[in-house]
Amino acid sequence: MNSPPNQRPVLITGCSSGIGLCAARGLSDRGYFVVASARKLEDVQRLREQDGLHAVQLDLDDSASIARALDETLALTGGKLYALFNNGAYGQPGAVEDLTRDVLRAQFETNLFGTIELTNRVIPLMRKQGYGRIVMDSSLLGFVTLPFRGAYNASKFALEGISDTLRLELTGTGIHVSLIEPGPIESRFRANAFAAYKKNIDVERSPHRETYKKTESRLTKEGPVAPFTLPPEAVLKKVIHALESSCPRPRYYVTFPSHLFGALKRLLTTRALDRFLLRVSRGENK
Repeated sequence: MNSPPNQRPVLITGCSSGIGLCAARGLSDRGYFVVASARKLEDVQRLREQDGLHAVQLDLDDSASIARALDETLALTGGKLYALFNNGAYGQPGAVEDLTRDVLRAQFETNLFGTIELTNRVIPLMRKQGYGRIVMDSSLLGFVTLPFRGAYNASKFALEGISDTLRLELTGTGIHVSLIEPGPIESRFRANAFAAYKKNIDVERSPHRETYKKTESRLTKEGPVAPFTLPPEAVLKKVIHALESSCPRPRYYVTFPSHLFGALKRLLTTRALDRFLLRVSRGENK
């Protein structure tokens, strides 16, 4: 599709803050017809009133909400959709042995199942149009792991696998699938992760309780805690390329850690990479 951005409707999930909000504002300023979505109604109202955006309520854990939000989006866009930016997600901290089945299921409901359900509802429309862009916001934790992030690691690894499969299946349709793999980005991610941790992890009964004390300090610390943290505009730059390039990349690394870990995964043995990642984890939990 070679039309200018102002004729390109884009639906974005997870726009209450951080990357999603930045992408909604940035693409709108660039001339795209942006439909921003958020789970909470008060965030939807704020997006409309304070940011002047078209906004719909969308809860990735609720199939009826997904269907309703897409119907509302298409009513706003005249039945067209150039792109879907799947950004909505959260992180569930905790050692694997402390994760219940229900906690794992909840992580996957939002980060994978809801995302793919929405995507699968969009694909027939894009097939009919003969064009479309699907951009998945993954993570460097979608291709390497760190301790105490097992639920999030697993959900992002799964998102990467199903996105790679989808890209192959859509070859020749005019629909492009891209993964964005950010490292540390300024957002409310840690605050939201801390809330999930407090709700779902029984610290006192865990053999990891001493480590959790350090994890709590990291999750509640003000300001960036990881080296090379970038603002969400760094992700927006990659989203723009994925939407506007005639040949969008299958993957976009964002931040130095993403580039570094991507290279190390290709170069190091599994045991050597494990040693490096354990050293990184110990350093962040001092």
